[in-house]
Amino acid sequence: MVNDCVFFCRCHNLQESLLSSASGYSNYRGILNWCVVMLMTSYSCKIYFCSFFRYGILVDPIQVVSLFLKDPYSWPAACLIIVSNVFILAALYIERRLAVGTISETTGLILHLFNLTSLLIFPSASVLTVTSITPVGGVLSLGTYTVLFLKLYSYMDSNKWCREIRQAKAKRMTRSYSCPIVAQSNGSAVNTNVSYPGNLTHRDMYYFIFAPTLCYQLNFPRSPRIRKRFLIRRLFEMLFLMQLLVGLIQQVCRIFTDTWQEMDFSRMVERLLKLAVPNHLIWLIFFYWFFHSSLNFVAELLQFGDREFYRDWWNSETVTYFWANWNIPVHKWCLRHFYKPMLRKGVNKFLAQTAVFLASAFFHEYLVSVPLKMFRLWAFMGMMAQVPLALFVSRFLNGNYGNAAVWISLIIGQPIAVLMYVHDYYVIHYGSTT
Repeated sequence: MVNDCVFFCRCHNLQESLLSSASGYSNYRGILNWCVVMLMTSYSCKIYFCSFFRYGILVDPIQVVSLFLKDPYSWPAACLIIVSNVFILAALYIERRLAVGTISETTGLILHLFNLTSLLIFPSASVLTVTSITPVGGVLSLGTYTVLFLKLYSYMDSNKWCREIRQAKAKRMTRSYSCPIVAQSNGSAVNTNVSYPGNLTHRDMYYFIFAPTLCYQLNFPRSPRIRKRFLIRRLFEMLFLMQLLVGLIQQVCRIFTDTWQEMDFSRMVERLLKLAVPNHLIWLIFFYWFFHSSLNFVAELLQFGDREFYRDWWNSETVTYFWANWNIPVHKWCLRHFYKPMLRKGVNKFLAQTAVFLASAFFHEYLVSVPLKMFRLWAFMGMMAQVPLALFVSRFLNGNYGNAAVWISLIIGQPIAVLMYVHDYYVIHYGSTT
């Protein structure tokens, strides 16, 4: 008999990513609408050619290294990431104590909350106080800690559900759930599905930490084998697209930093709009590099079967559909551990959705302002502006008009917020823009 906890905590299935040929997906209507919008603003793409003709090719590997390290003999961001193992092991040992009953649920909750709070405060304090951590190093380390925060919160929640199920069944049954389900074959034990608390091992914990998901469950779907050709293709894409991203960003940044000293406010706004499309293209390339190439590469190495890292967000006719489908790992976490628990407590859907956007706005601002060591709230305001925008699009725009509105918001909205941070950072560190 399969443990009820396995079904209760399961949120992953064996499936391919949409852009993989094996998925059988063929609905790209949203991309056609995107092409129309891009054609209307394609003049902006000439910024790249202007950059090439005016400055030449600006790809500088030394400059790229300097973004990560100020001193080649000092690796503060890497050390900060290594220290994160302390919080991982703390979460595991708290769960072990809870499983055997040596600490109460209340004590365990307090320890978990202290551990999770430290996961956000400790790295941010380190980034703000250690001057040798670069902005890029700060983003990588804070991004790592934010992912760990979400993972360990899910780990805490899922194991709590398992304890509740075990306690409920213990009132009716005397069977022990303290070890994995085992099938005997020729006198040898063969593990099939693990049951609580047999999952509280270092191997299980670190598999979850490295797996491309934020939601924990006792038994993840596993692919039957590692496909070497698929792995090599994803690795090639990762390397190629990373080089392309670095080159494009360096080309655009050179023009961007030059023009702030040459323009008044009106021309500055004009340049922001012209740079929106190149920045949008960089965002699209990053999306494919991270959500398809990188996550599929990690999933293939770990034989992680659930490859649904994104859905057809390009067909989004509403803003809420876009945010629910472009980043499936985060969406699943918000749905499972934040949105649905609020609904079960009687909170109405609109307030629950607003709370999700509020949490997302906090983390967006956290991941930008702390590494840059300046607080402008552009990311926070940009995310919170999605709430009225979502209401407007869902009420007044339908079909292709709604899809076009989503694309326009992506092309104009997100890049401008990023550019405003670059502008403010440039003013603070390199002087006035006048």
